[in-house]
Amino acid sequence: MSLLDRLGALFKSREEFDLTDGEIGKPLFYLSLPIVVTNLLQTAYNLADTFWLGRYSTDALAAIGFAFPMVFLLIALGMGLSVAGSVLVAQHIGAEERERAEYAASQTITFSLLAAVVLGVAGYFLVDVFLELLGASADVLPLATSYMEVISLGLVFMFGFFVFIALMRGSGDTITPMLVMFGSVVLNIVLDPFLIFGFEGNPLFTMLGLGGLQADLLALTGYTGSGIQGAAIATVFSRALALVVGLAIMFSGRRGIEINLSQMWPNVGYIPKLLRIGVPASIEGTGRALSINLLLVIVAMFSDPVIAAYSIGTRVFSVIFLPAIAVARGVETMTGQNIGAGKPDRAETAAGLAAKTLFGILAAVGVLVFFVPEPIISVFVGADQANADRVVEVGAQFLRYVALSFGFIGVMRAYTGSFRGAGKTMTAATISVLMLGGIRLPVAWIGANLMGPSGIWLAFAVSNTVGALVAYAWYKRGGWRDADVTDDGATPGAAAAGDD
Repeated sequence: MSLLDRLGALFKSREEFDLTDGEIGKPLFYLSLPIVVTNLLQTAYNLADTFWLGRYSTDALAAIGFAFPMVFLLIALGMGLSVAGSVLVAQHIGAEERERAEYAASQTITFSLLAAVVLGVAGYFLVDVFLELLGASADVLPLATSYMEVISLGLVFMFGFFVFIALMRGSGDTITPMLVMFGSVVLNIVLDPFLIFGFEGNPLFTMLGLGGLQADLLALTGYTGSGIQGAAIATVFSRALALVVGLAIMFSGRRGIEINLSQMWPNVGYIPKLLRIGVPASIEGTGRALSINLLLVIVAMFSDPVIAAYSIGTRVFSVIFLPAIAVARGVETMTGQNIGAGKPDRAETAAGLAAKTLFGILAAVGVLVFFVPEPIISVFVGADQANADRVVEVGAQFLRYVALSFGFIGVMRAYTGSFRGAGKTMTAATISVLMLGGIRLPVAWIGANLMGPSGIWLAFAVSNTVGALVAYAWYKRGGWRDADVTDDGATPGAAAAGDD
């Protein structure tokens, strides 16, 4: 068997396994593995920006430290609709109601894009106020503003692609979004250095030993790059192309879930169903985003190197926690389909298996990171940048404080994913808000005043541990078992869908 054949064997199509019958571990693995890759590619957007902007200037690196939480907040405000669509699609498919699933997907696309337009316009006009509230310095504020203005105008493309991923995942197809994401990320990585640096002082040419070609291209085009705004343009353009491809796939109906233009006209009567599931999910996401933003206010009490280290550290976490996020999404889909099929025991077994596996894997990664944090931080800091040594020192301290709590993140993610799949999005939101707003923020504020930056890092470790214990205890109460969001009469149903 060739290498390509072996790699292909790792990814199974939905037709090759049944989420509601037979084994649990294998289908969960096949469902989650492409999500891991998809999320890794998703994170590559942020890492590519961090890598290149870290070589552009320390202020630019600090600027995306302020911009990223605002991006997260805008997306979080609308993400509930994508969660609602994913849960509805999963439960309808589990109940063998394909036409209802298609109607849910079509309506989700419509309302999600409308919400993204509203949020993008609001973000564009409020970006200055928001960043000033976060405490961005005079040097950082204009850079963060220029980045966020582009992102806000392109929010409909970014959010639309997230909805495509969610709907396909709800149907049980995690491979197609992975492939589309791969093409989009490659395009973004190619565009980033050229749009940031242009052909003057572009480190890519230096790395490749192509200084002569660089000089020729600069003389020919005169393009000296768009700086931090170029990174935003690369991201928006790549996401826009990915959304176009995603919509074409769903309209064709050849993979995952099909959407129909005739079913996309906004049905006001369908809004309550989407909101009942989606609003708590938005609260959860918004709570996370606000926590990050409020933490940044605390971090901004310190110097730019501390802010830059925080920015790098949170992006490192976003990579390390990819398995937890991916498996949680897989548990969400398995729970949704098994609840729809009337098999809650399978859903509970999947959540327990995921929690144990993630705890073991992430705990091992945490031990490794604890002993070698400096090389990880150094990857994202240009050696010739101001305060580079200080950024590495503080970033390494950040990683060490949090590393030994990595395993608990896996436990919490597994159980909150199962809550969402059962439609109990308010429960997942409550746990998240409690962990972040009730524990992390107060501990960070007190710790920062008593211990300096290390007090903030300690807050991450404490909240990760407590969050896992709360999620486990709540899940074992079992109230999620009788949940079913498909049987409430709110769906226009197969008959309505078939009338179009």
